[in-house]
Amino acid sequence: MTSKQRAYLKGLAMNIDPIFQIGKSSLTPEVTNAVLEAFNTHELVKIAVLKNCMDDPREIAAVIAERTHSQVVQVIGKKIVLYKENKDHKKIELPR
Repeated sequence: MTSKQRAYLKGLAMNIDPIFQIGKSSLTPEVTNAVLEAFNTHELVKIAVLKNCMDDPREIAAVIAERTHSQVVQVIGKKIVLYKENKDHKKIELPR
C-alpha cells in the first residue's frame, strides 16, 4: 500500500464509527472471527480498544491484520483502522 492510498483510507476512516470494541479479555478468537466476517460486507473496519484492555493497540492491530490477511491503515491512540480489499463487492477505489 502506498502512502497516497493510506492517506486516502485515513480520510475515509475519519467518518466511520468503530464497529468492534476490544475489552478486558483482549484479543479472543471470537473477536478475530467477527472482524473476518465484517470484511465480507466492509472493506474498511474501525476497532476501539477500551481502557480496561492492558495490551498495546499496535500489537493488537498487527495480530488482527495477520490473522485476517488485512492491512493496518493506522493506529491512533486506542483506535485501529484495518483495510481488506473485497474482490467481489469492491466499494473503495484506491488511488494509484
